[in-house]
Amino acid sequence: MSEPFSALVVGASGGLGAAWIERLRAQQGCAAVFASRRSSPQSREGIDTTVAALHATVLPISLDLEDPASIESAVQTVRETIAQQGLPALRRVIVASGLLHAPGLAPEKSLRALDAAALHRLMAVNAIGPALLARQVLPLMPRQGRVVFAAVSARVGSISDNRLGGWYGYRASKAALNQFIRTLAIEWSRTAKESVCVALHPGTVDTELSRPFQGNVPEGRLFTPEQSVDHLEAVLHALGPEHSGRCFAWDGQEVMP
Repeated sequence: MSEPFSALVVGASGGLGAAWIERLRAQQGCAAVFASRRSSPQSREGIDTTVAALHATVLPISLDLEDPASIESAVQTVRETIAQQGLPALRRVIVASGLLHAPGLAPEKSLRALDAAALHRLMAVNAIGPALLARQVLPLMPRQGRVVFAAVSARVGSISDNRLGGWYGYRASKAALNQFIRTLAIEWSRTAKESVCVALHPGTVDTELSRPFQGNVPEGRLFTPEQSVDHLEAVLHALGPEHSGRCFAWDGQEVMP
């Protein structure tokens, strides 16, 4: 992007989100990065003392993907801050958050492990939340020039590539995210001709999300968050409107539906 822009990164408290903020912070033309995390930025923990301290143009906000009201409020904060501070338009939105496991929630190994509450939460964080965010934020982004909405997905969201089974909720939620991205891209392209709306597979990244499942990762395929973000930024740089609505892996290869 040659013209100045503002960006929003959802998932600032995660390893991938924090690395993405730092990458954008140093990117030419990026004037401000809105860095969202689930808990209040007034807590003086996490983003305030680690990410926000890196540069004055990192602006912490609170956003909970499981709470539609929180999503609406966060986007309104972005809108008002851009207007009040005279910041460049929002042209980049990255959803770097995701849920695979948590206390009382683990990837299912069989049908016997299916739990309604866990399935609802996985869908809320991994698919519904990003879609509701797009509903709020896409109208805020310019119709002219290049604009990007990208959400971190996973290769296990591919239906055609599912050969092992298991992980019902995570697979289904990422497949749903990919379908949301496809449908969003079609609608957005009607009014923003240079828009790029994609899902991204970051590879296996050394973060809390993947840490319990790193045992079988091939040598050289466990990325630091910084390495993964470097790969994904290169992929985004190469994508144009003709690629919108699809899912791409860290190496630039398309992940088939």
